[in-house]
Amino acid sequence: MNALANRRDFLKQIALLLPASLLGLRSEKASALMAPIKRVGGAHLRPALNIYSFNEILLAHARDVQTGLDLFSVCDFAAKQDFDAVDLTGYFFPGYPKAPPDSYLYQLKRHVHDLGLDLSGTGVRNDFVAADPAIRAEGVKIVKDWIEVAAKLGAPTIRVFADSQPPFKNWQAASGHAHREAVEAWAADALRECAAHARKFGIIVAVQNHGDFISTGEQHLSLINRVDHEWCAPLVDIGKYLTKDPYADIALVAPYAVNWQIKQAMDTLPNATRTDLVKLVTLIRHSGYRGYLPIETLPLERKDYDPFMEVPQFLTELREAIRKTSSIAPFD
Repeated sequence: MNALANRRDFLKQIALLLPASLLGLRSEKASALMAPIKRVGGAHLRPALNIYSFNEILLAHARDVQTGLDLFSVCDFAAKQDFDAVDLTGYFFPGYPKAPPDSYLYQLKRHVHDLGLDLSGTGVRNDFVAADPAIRAEGVKIVKDWIEVAAKLGAPTIRVFADSQPPFKNWQAASGHAHREAVEAWAADALRECAAHARKFGIIVAVQNHGDFISTGEQHLSLINRVDHEWCAPLVDIGKYLTKDPYADIALVAPYAVNWQIKQAMDTLPNATRTDLVKLVTLIRHSGYRGYLPIETLPLERKDYDPFMEVPQFLTELREAIRKTSSIAPFD
């Protein structure tokens, strides 16, 4: 599929290109493929900072408060760089995976507001592909707890995984080598339960592709369609579609995306090809997306990685791509 084909062509071809599971086979009954998000007014793109870019520094502070940076300081950095928003990953909150005290959340929320920033989202770790129902149930509890955290912070989305977590190396090992259809059903059931809880708080459960159970755009949409809940939608991690042409996967999922992770490379391997930001932003504009584009820089096994240098540089590159593509309109 041509990554720049118009959306009408996408929707005409999806039924032919995607596996049967994407047609929403649940309880042996097929349902129509979900519709793209209805957007009006043309694309409106706002750069945000995913604080995972400061992973090592934030974890250092968690181990010793005399070192590294805390969440408040990273938000200060984001304000100085004139980001529109911050994505505050849950791992870096004190006491994670337990929800922090309300007093801490409201202090942080006020700090972010005073900086003139928005909160584009938060995120957790969970395993919904494990064969052990207790592991999946634990993930559901964590997501539910952090849905309520997101609501208190005023963040519209919570990032969740549909992939395996340590000690498992991949979804096949986590699932006990169960059939993919069965594993997708486990994940969908867990996500549907989370989405039902999220609906009560007005939070979107944003399912991130992470190169394991979801490594293609087709797999991403297949799972979301099986969940079949208005408060569950895809978050596109541009570095985790492990296909020959990840731009085609991005173009496929973009019309349904509620949030993003914009990375410097289309893979997480050292020396991976740099992201063509103009091509990427063109695809995003074609989808009519209106919202945040959180950037995430990564060490990629480099000893000289410095987020204080790389984040501003990558932000400049993204802003330039947004400027260069400003005349591009969404597809009808």
